[in-house]
Amino acid sequence: MVERKIRVLVAKPGLDGHDRGAKIVARALRDAGMEVIYTGLHQTAEMIVEAAIQEDVDVVGLSLLSGAHMTLFVDVAKLLKKNGLDEVLIIGGGIIPVEDVPKLQKEGIAAVFGPGTPTEKIVEYIIKNVKR
Repeated sequence: MVERKIRVLVAKPGLDGHDRGAKIVARALRDAGMEVIYTGLHQTAEMIVEAAIQEDVDVVGLSLLSGAHMTLFVDVAKLLKKNGLDEVLIIGGGIIPVEDVPKLQKEGIAAVFGPGTPTEKIVEYIIKNVKR
């Protein structure tokens, strides 16, 4: 029996228009053997969760540079839980102040990766922590 690849949804919530980092991470995850679905820019929390449901993902990776992470990341986490996707690993990245990371983790964001994080570290984190 062939084990299913880890499925990762990479999403850009809100009005943030810069997606270079998200695309770099998406490519690294794909190169590591994961199936990656990229939602594109300007996604609402509802759109992200709907895509996560439709694509049957194991991981949702959120990328944000606009400063609205405490609202948008938390909205996605709450909607995933509301829709019964408690097992989905949620990670975040972008410009996130260090003091906000524990607050995000309390809300269900498992890990936050800032600018300059080696993509290998993100791959390793996912492999180690994904629930399958």
